[in-house]
Amino acid sequence: MEVIILSDPGRIAGLVADAVERRVRATPSSVLGLATGSSPLKIYEELIRRHRQSGLSFADAHAFLLDEYIGIPRSHDQSYYSVIRREFTNHIDIPAERVHSPNGESDDIAGEGARYDESIRAAGGIDIQLLGIGTDGHIGFNEPASSLRSRTRVKTLTEQTREDNARFFPSMSDVPRHVLTQGLGTISESRQAVLVATGAAKAEAVAAAVEGPVSAICPASVLQLHEHAAVIVDEAAGSALELADYYKHTYANRPKWQEL
Repeated sequence: MEVIILSDPGRIAGLVADAVERRVRATPSSVLGLATGSSPLKIYEELIRRHRQSGLSFADAHAFLLDEYIGIPRSHDQSYYSVIRREFTNHIDIPAERVHSPNGESDDIAGEGARYDESIRAAGGIDIQLLGIGTDGHIGFNEPASSLRSRTRVKTLTEQTREDNARFFPSMSDVPRHVLTQGLGTISESRQAVLVATGAAKAEAVAAAVEGPVSAICPASVLQLHEHAAVIVDEAAGSALELADYYKHTYANRPKWQEL
């Protein structure tokens, strides 16, 4: 795991966008794993800018979302089906049918996870997976105590997660209690994983994920076992890291050929 601490979210967005652009230009049919929420927004803004100004094309790519709410329709403005289109994919040239998400309206919710995992495999697997982290250490919607080998499945949200997401809904009572989420095992199969976090509210979760034990109590800690994972944070989100000075030293002295 590489840990990178940068001074501001703009630098983080540029670094991650560089990694996505390199992969897509080298392999136009790349499979992207997309997260929603506030963490990746600046990354998406930067990729949209590069598409418009530099001709970065996603026309042959596939994209798979991490998760989806159960209990609201895809047409709801807070369904992740709608959010990712509004915030990213409607602004680039990726065909709509190549943007995939778990179906929270499926008639077979119990079987939807296996179907989604199979669709990822059929596309060739995730090449680069973007991730955020919850204040309790969750990635995707894998709440604490999730199996480190879990597959895409139904999960019940903790009240903390519902409270964190209530700002997107009219009231707390409108926040769904259940979701479909890629499992930790599914996420671990990505060829590259990039977790982004900003703000002091994420500091304890970042420290647990990076420097704590690999444990189901902090689902993001599974990335310590990933063969190509990076955790990229701003100063505030990295403020609880014991080895922060070392991570900064390592990044400042990385070989010129080394890329994210």
